Amino acid sequence: MAEPHRVVIIGGGFGGLNAARALRHAPVEVTLIDRRNFHLFQPLLYQVATGGLSPANIAAPLRAILEQQANARVILGEVSRIDLADRSVQLGGEPIPFDTLVVAAGAQDSYFGHDDWEELAPGLKSLEDATEIRGRVLSAFEEAELSEDLAARQSWLDFVVVGGGPTGVELAGAIAELARHTLKNNFRRIDPAAARIVLIEGEPQVLPSFSPKLRLRAQRSLAQLGVTLELGARVVAISPTGVTVRRGDEVTEIPARTVLWAAGVRANPLGRQIAEQTGTAVDRGGRLIVGPDCTVAGRPEVFVIGDLAAFQHGTERPLPGLAPVAIQQGRYVARAIRSRLAGREVPPFKYRDRGSMATIGRARAVAAVGPLEFGGILAWLAWLFIHLLFLVGFQNRLLVLVQWAINYFTRNRAARLITGEPAARFADLDLPAARAADR
Repeated sequence: MAEPHRVVIIGGGFGGLNAARALRHAPVEVTLIDRRNFHLFQPLLYQVATGGLSPANIAAPLRAILEQQANARVILGEVSRIDLADRSVQLGGEPIPFDTLVVAAGAQDSYFGHDDWEELAPGLKSLEDATEIRGRVLSAFEEAELSEDLAARQSWLDFVVVGGGPTGVELAGAIAELARHTLKNNFRRIDPAAARIVLIEGEPQVLPSFSPKLRLRAQRSLAQLGVTLELGARVVAISPTGVTVRRGDEVTEIPARTVLWAAGVRANPLGRQIAEQTGTAVDRGGRLIVGPDCTVAGRPEVFVIGDLAAFQHGTERPLPGLAPVAIQQGRYVARAIRSRLAGREVPPFKYRDRGSMATIGRARAVAAVGPLEFGGILAWLAWLFIHLLFLVGFQNRLLVLVQWAINYFTRNRAARLITGEPAARFADLDLPAARAADR
């Protein structure tokens, strides 16, 4: 009996997982490789970062998701090399051969050549990032409470979010709600509502990919929450005490002890390996420019999807790195593999844009669905429904729904946990860490 067609998928995110699941009835052997043992619902990471949800609410074990799929196996590991000539991927031990390769390895934060900023301004791409940000944000309030100096106290209550896309807008809005509502009456020496949240965006308006009408609506909602907008400003330096921005010839220092990064992404380094072996061009962010069928030049057996792919066929601009794009590409790749094995022609990939949404806070959101543009509570409810729909697993959907209901009626964020070493959080204070820990 002939061996089954071997499909190796790198990445258990939206694209890779949907490709694997869509191959469940195909005559193939699927190997899904990821360096984490879980699928992460990245659009809700900002809620973990601000204490609204726990990490387990937005993650599901890959083995549990695929346990009923007999033709799929999961390998925990990080691919170090892709050898297209040998048709194999290397994890450190024996190479894993493939007949078809699907690369859905995702992206990471881009600091535009200033990688030294990463330690001072963490991004939001993983659960570790989310819990790190949560710890920094909550610790800032704790350190303000303990500070004897009024100027130092205010410096701990200054927050800067760099990047006015959906992630930055959602993060800034959530921190503002945390300060003005959730933490109200939690402290004795400070008023958390005195916190200053600044959102920096290089373009003239936030949410550049949305229409001018929705951008203005989002900006009004942010202003109502008390978020200060610094628009048309480019970050030129980040220090432990603030951010330096440039507008034309004007340079301004914005003080802040907590700086968070949501300004850009770059492709996974595996993309560079594929580009070098195939001669495939890459865009400014390192994404591979793929063909109409999501394959790379001269390699019909190599599909690249999701955040790693620059797809621009029949579209005005390359498709954005959004979950719906990756999901549709993953399902398309599975159909393409089945069609090839059946000897049928593979049609080009066509993205069905079902709209864009961004939430700014409680009962505040903007949405564009086809010709319809709307905001407020209706957009917020639509945003809630769509995100629940895309969450993997009934248990996660139920837990998140219950938590959101509690958050809405009580304004409480139950997952306000500071993890890590306590002493490090009080390193800059003029009082013993032991005293701080006793409070």
